[in-house]
Amino acid sequence: MKKLFPLIAALGLALSLGSVHAADKEKTPQQMKMTTCNADAKTKALKGDERKKFMSECLSAKTEAPAAADGKTAQQTKMTTCNADAKTKALKGDERKKFMSDCLKG
Repeated sequence: MKKLFPLIAALGLALSLGSVHAADKEKTPQQMKMTTCNADAKTKALKGDERKKFMSECLSAKTEAPAAADGKTAQQTKMTTCNADAKTKALKGDERKKFMSDCLKG
């Protein structure tokens, strides 16, 4: 019985941390902006100082400005980000389709 209580307590803690972790999966607007800027920099194959400058400008820009400047909707921006992530992971075929579906939903 003495060994059972710590095991139950540890399991309860693990379950509560799991629910906290699930809540952390939703990205903040700044995290989404970072993801989008990273994807755009990768698509443009920027490196070194050129990438630093681009990232600085992209992250400091107002959220509406990049969308208006390139004419992309939020869904198009999300598609660009998901495509870049799939390319980074070298996904192909059904694996890529599943990843893209999940990425565009979330």
